[in-house]
Amino acid sequence: MAGEASRTTYEEYKETADWLLAQTSTRPQLAVICGSGLGGLTDLLSNRTEIPYEKIPRFPQSTVPGHEGKLVFGELSGKQCVFMKGRFHFYEGYPINKVTFPVRIFHLMGVKSLIVTNASGGLNEKFRVGDLMVIKDHINLPGFAGLNPLVGSNEERFGPRFPCMSDAYDQKYRQLASDSALELGYQDFFREGVYCMLTGPSYETVAECHMLKVLGADAVGMSTVPEVIIARHSGIRVFGISLITNQVVTDYSSQTKVNHQTVLRVAQERAQALQTLVAKVVEKME
Repeated sequence: MAGEASRTTYEEYKETADWLLAQTSTRPQLAVICGSGLGGLTDLLSNRTEIPYEKIPRFPQSTVPGHEGKLVFGELSGKQCVFMKGRFHFYEGYPINKVTFPVRIFHLMGVKSLIVTNASGGLNEKFRVGDLMVIKDHINLPGFAGLNPLVGSNEERFGPRFPCMSDAYDQKYRQLASDSALELGYQDFFREGVYCMLTGPSYETVAECHMLKVLGADAVGMSTVPEVIIARHSGIRVFGISLITNQVVTDYSSQTKVNHQTVLRVAQERAQALQTLVAKVVEKME
């Protein structure tokens, strides 16, 4: 099959996982992927060990501002964790098995739960910049064109040929987030909604934004979905949260222009609230 020759084998994934386990005494059961400008989440960890991506066998490299490019191992609320300080995207030119490479490594290292964070544009008119949106479902728009990380021969040692995705985002974790937001007094900027992924790197046109709203999307971004698919394929439970860093443009007369600098600025401004919520959710996890 086309593209099969470039796919990573189970043995290659295992070699990288074993190499990482040899570098740290941490045996993570929880992994966290930090989105654009959200690498400060790693400040939550104690007893940290940092490993730059360039030192890890077969690991891709981050090329986007706001994604520093290192794995950080440590403890949070008594749980052993690994944090990705910088993720990978299709628009960087990586093939799909490289975008999702770390999640299969985490599975082989023993990770049972994954938290995915991202910066996204708000489609829902009730959302405001700075809102925190727990992801209840997603729309894999690239998947409609065949861009799915599970395309190709299936590796049964990771998971089944046809994994269920109706429960992609763990309902119990979402409830923990809702309870935590209430405890923290975050009700005014806490949301729940559907995340839609586009490949980027260009931001959406006005017509595209109107289409996404019709499809039922509340927020739009350029990441997250491939990692979630691979996680669920391996039986990893997922909690996802989006920081709404901008409102999408839906009016042709608008002078607003979305840019990455604004995304990073808003991420920095709301970083503390996001960190506090994530820490609270992890504390409540089994």
